[in-house]
Amino acid sequence: MAYYFTSESVSEGHPDKIADQISDALIDNFLAFDSESKVACETLVTTGQVVLAGEVKSKTYLDVQQIARDVIQRIGYTKSEYMFEANSCGILSAIHEQSADINQGVDRASKEDQGAGDQGMMFGYATIETEDYMPLALDLSHKLLQELAGLRREQKQITYLRPDAKSQVTLEYDNNNKPVRIVTIVLSTQHDDFIKPVDKSAAAKADAEKQMQSIIEKDIIDILIPRVLAKYPQYQYLFENADIEYLINPTGVFVIGGPHGDTGLTGRKIIVDTYGGKGAHGGGAFSGKDPSKVDRSAAYATRHIAKNLVAAGVADEVLVQVSYAIGVAKPTGVYVNTYGTSKVNLTDGEIAKKVSELFDLRPYFIETSLKLRNPIYSETAAYGHMGRKPQVVTKTFTRPGGDVKEIQVELFTWEKLDRVEDIKKAFNI
Repeated sequence: MAYYFTSESVSEGHPDKIADQISDALIDNFLAFDSESKVACETLVTTGQVVLAGEVKSKTYLDVQQIARDVIQRIGYTKSEYMFEANSCGILSAIHEQSADINQGVDRASKEDQGAGDQGMMFGYATIETEDYMPLALDLSHKLLQELAGLRREQKQITYLRPDAKSQVTLEYDNNNKPVRIVTIVLSTQHDDFIKPVDKSAAAKADAEKQMQSIIEKDIIDILIPRVLAKYPQYQYLFENADIEYLINPTGVFVIGGPHGDTGLTGRKIIVDTYGGKGAHGGGAFSGKDPSKVDRSAAYATRHIAKNLVAAGVADEVLVQVSYAIGVAKPTGVYVNTYGTSKVNLTDGEIAKKVSELFDLRPYFIETSLKLRNPIYSETAAYGHMGRKPQVVTKTFTRPGGDVKEIQVELFTWEKLDRVEDIKKAFNI
């Protein structure tokens, strides 16, 4: 039976994503100057205010207020009329030292015996739907907002955009679980108040808002959608459907947004961060956590496994779960679900056993194999942690006193298809 499936995304200027980006910028700066730092940092943003809280064990000292301001500036909150602006917002730090009780469960005399930073279960997922092995509805939702942010920064074709935005895509699937059409595209974007009412009457206000909404809708359909369409040569037919329902700024005006319109917190967009509701999520957020926290590192490891399994031809769709006890290195369980798409003559339980043999899922080995004790996290904090392009970049960090550090790092290592041949050999593919 045919069915609909929906995923959403939020822009880098969404309040919750501002919080994620600040938390991950702090992680990167701590790791840049002390790779053994243990950090759990939460951020709250609201009208004219940022609150930083959390626990840190590190040998370095940072100007956390300036780091937060730099993130806000980069995102685009640079005007006082936004009621949240990089140079003028208040920043309160309530960061303190990490609990020794927690740390003693993680650190060991032998690094190989490093315990998990917490209990819990983490999931990784992959599917053949896109070239990045991601669910299509989420991939489309991310691309809509990435291209929208590009238009905002270019200030050429659309000049009224503000940083806050959300997207949502609903797809129809056939009985073979193949996408056959886009049903609905929802996009809400914050914007300048670029058409003023001719007088103070309610009718004039309503007319100005209607004109703005009409212009925004036309620009989104005529300018943004073609840019997104160009990213999907294999799915051109989805956009050719004349029945796509476009809901652009469906509430009408969206001038008040960002932290002034809605308080933001670290870790409130975990489904946007992962698979858009496909597969599963263990419940733990990623941003603001160093890689000793398996909420983050094991989620990356299971994504790496799932993606390589699908790329190797083990199945068209794979979900991998791993679970831990706090302070214990060895996982308490590994689970695999191929949703009936397996192409090998093994049960899902037998596939899980081979996965356990192929991949060392102890926290220390995840950290080292995926190079997670590097400052690589700011780039993950908007537009998803999964489905991104691995790349090598050089990053520069500065701390009080003028100490500058330049580091070459590899981003999104968990997206590399570097275990495909090992998997093919193990599964006789």
